[in-house]
Amino acid sequence: MKYHLTEGRLNCPAEASAVDGLSTPLGVALPESYIEFLRAHDGGEGFIGDNYVIFWKAEEVVDFNREYEVETYAPGIFLFASDGGGEAYGFDTLDAVMPIVRVPFIGMDRKHAISVASDLPDLFARLADEND
Repeated sequence: MKYHLTEGRLNCPAEASAVDGLSTPLGVALPESYIEFLRAHDGGEGFIGDNYVIFWKAEEVVDFNREYEVETYAPGIFLFASDGGGEAYGFDTLDAVMPIVRVPFIGMDRKHAISVASDLPDLFARLADEND
C-alpha cells in the first residue's frame, strides 16, 4: 500500500459517516487521496523515514482546525496532520489542485506555508526519501 510508516502505527478505517461529513462544514471537497487514506486509516502516528507525523482522525480534524484558528491566521489552508512539534501539514484549498503545505503553528500565516507535496501519496514518498 502507498501509505506506510517506517515505525509507528496507522489506525483502522474511519467511520464512513465521519469521512463523508468532512466536506460539508468546509464547503470544499477534500482531495480523493486524503479521503481514500481516511477510509483505510483513521489517522495514526509514527515515522516516515526520519520524519515524525501525526495524522489526525476524521472526527478530530475539523475541531483541530477551529481550535488552532487556521481560517483566521492562514485562510484557505486545511490542516490534517502535525510533526508533533511546531509544524502542521495541510491542504491549500485556494489552489485548484490542493497541494500539501507545511506551516508553523506559532506565527501561522499563509505567507509561511511551504509547498511540500502534490498529494498524500507524494507526501509519504517525499518524507521517506528526504533523508536517503
